[in-house]
Amino acid sequence: MTRTTNDRPAVVPVLAFAGIVVAVMQTLLVPVIKDLPQLLDTSPADATWVLTSTLLSGAVATPIMGRLGDLYGKRRMLVLSLAVMVAGALVSALTSALVPMIVGRTLQGFAMGAIPLGIGLMRDMLPREKLGSAMALMSSSIGVGGGLALPGAALIAQHIDWHALFYGAAGLGALAIALTLLVVPETPMRARGSFDLPGALGLSTGLVLFLLPITKGSDWGWSSATTLGLFAASALVLLLWGAYELRAKAPLVDLRTTARPAVLFTNLASIMVGVSFYVVSLVLPQLLQLPTSTGYGLGQSMVVAGLLVAPLGLTMMITAPVYARLSAKHGPRFTLVLGLLIIAVGYGAGLGLMSAAWQSLVISVLLGAGIGLAYSSLPALIVGAVPASETGAANGLNTLMRSIGTSVSSAVIGMVLANTADTVNGVAVPTMHGFRVSFLIATAAVAVGLALALFLPKPDRAPRLRASSEAEAAMAPESGALAEARPR
Repeated sequence: MTRTTNDRPAVVPVLAFAGIVVAVMQTLLVPVIKDLPQLLDTSPADATWVLTSTLLSGAVATPIMGRLGDLYGKRRMLVLSLAVMVAGALVSALTSALVPMIVGRTLQGFAMGAIPLGIGLMRDMLPREKLGSAMALMSSSIGVGGGLALPGAALIAQHIDWHALFYGAAGLGALAIALTLLVVPETPMRARGSFDLPGALGLSTGLVLFLLPITKGSDWGWSSATTLGLFAASALVLLLWGAYELRAKAPLVDLRTTARPAVLFTNLASIMVGVSFYVVSLVLPQLLQLPTSTGYGLGQSMVVAGLLVAPLGLTMMITAPVYARLSAKHGPRFTLVLGLLIIAVGYGAGLGLMSAAWQSLVISVLLGAGIGLAYSSLPALIVGAVPASETGAANGLNTLMRSIGTSVSSAVIGMVLANTADTVNGVAVPTMHGFRVSFLIATAAVAVGLALALFLPKPDRAPRLRASSEAEAAMAPESGALAEARPR
């Protein structure tokens, strides 16, 4: 029988800690973004590859590591993801040259696969009464880690050599590996079949071709031959990949399962939630740090700005137990809709709350609560709609959808802020108009997400989270409840 966490109460906190450590990689360099060209002795355009490389590798790794976890062991793949991240952090810590830095940052992004792996481990081990809140915490760890990293990274960058950021990340990763090995047991759940290498290569190629022009479109020009050519190539590759996956005996992604309304609309809504999450991360730190001489900047230091935005992540963490109670009573569809409504209220209020530092705190708390509820709902909706043997791959795809949302958000908001900026002493300075347009874009994304969420099957028409049946089956795979899974 599969071991549960009844005798290992630290399993959930350890897995959540691993998720937070991985998420730290996404915002680790935010405090020094503007200084990267000087720090790496390169052009601003080339310096952006330090951020783009992490994004691309994370997007590629999430579905692939999820599938490998389903096939060969989720704990094993989780440790491997963290080990690659530690290696990447050390590479970055030991260099000030562009190419080695990009290599290190690419390896760090590889660890994003840890999020779906952690959710899969929880599904395999946890009793039903603990599953909802645990998955909510793991899913929210993406935002929690990103939010908490901002003030910590700002403090280090402001007072210590910036390479210390990477040494700290390597230390956190090593600690996460040690705790995982000591506390988290491997589960016997395995999917049938073998790893779909052609499918992995096809998906990776399609994703890179799609995300590359999104992240670099502002530099290359959105109507340039390079940008349009890459988008066209991406569409062609992904269409061919989809045709191959539909014929494959053991596909990397089961597209037939993905096409189910419960899975399809959850993934589409996830993109919108990802867009809304990243907008606040891009806007508030800049607004807080702009000098008061602009007439609208709040004149805060890098560290204070990070502290004022940190409640975004803290509130997301606090909402996990709240989500569990709401979801148990009304279902994850209800909590997703509620979360999106709160996000809309947060951005709507934010349009008029940009004149004082304390107002940023209010916005952070409101958006943290809404994003926390929305993020917490996503894995439960996915887990309730796919077989246990596909949990890792399905949640990997869902995490990928959120990453695509943040990528689109980064590109669009970056373009908006650049096009609405004023030039002061030869330096482009974001304007209040640009900040407000960014918040309006986030509100529009939330509205689309809300419409998509309303298309999700209602609890009385769809299989229940099967929070009970799946958890019980995970605890007793030999009962035959999961015909597609087999213990090794």
